[in-house]
Amino acid sequence: MQQRLIEQMHLYLQTLALEEKIEALNQFRQALHEESPFHNQPIDCVLWVKEEDILPNDYNPNNMAPQEKRLLTKSLETDGFTQPIVVVENKDHHFEIVDGFHRYLLSQSKSTLKNRYHGYLPVTQLEKKDSSLPSRMAATIRHNRARGRHQISAMSEIVRELSQLGWSDEKMGQELGMDADEILRLKQINGLCEMFSNRQFSQAWTVK
Repeated sequence: MQQRLIEQMHLYLQTLALEEKIEALNQFRQALHEESPFHNQPIDCVLWVKEEDILPNDYNPNNMAPQEKRLLTKSLETDGFTQPIVVVENKDHHFEIVDGFHRYLLSQSKSTLKNRYHGYLPVTQLEKKDSSLPSRMAATIRHNRARGRHQISAMSEIVRELSQLGWSDEKMGQELGMDADEILRLKQINGLCEMFSNRQFSQAWTVK
């Protein structure tokens, strides 16, 4: 039974043009994902999506040095994609990048990579249970910080925006993996008075 299904799938796929084949494979993967014991893990379902359906976010604080960019290009050219781009699907059925912006950017700008991947990119989707802007921003920061890379000035902007969106210092600490001192330093870098309007400061200072 199992082998017969595999053979039938092969025969069916061989009749399809490239774009139809990719769409069929995506549907097969999604069907298998629904039955998988790992269906709650994003990496269990990697889909190939057209480049034009993928959008960068406008808040990514990750900064890549030229040497790292050259190495990533070499890796994509030699090893191929070993990590999918992490995305969330928006209301327009496009995919906003949470992690993997530089892989996306290089694949678009390098003709050899664009040809190699037929104008598609591999993506894995985060669950839609909470796709609000603060949650997407927090997910991007977690991915960046887990690799030990983030740009301080942009991180300060993220903290400012999350604060304006109503996140407390405690919530930012929990979601972004920061301690209170780190959050305070990032707020100080931004230099905005409103960031400290609700903060209690010690009155122990005296003038001699």
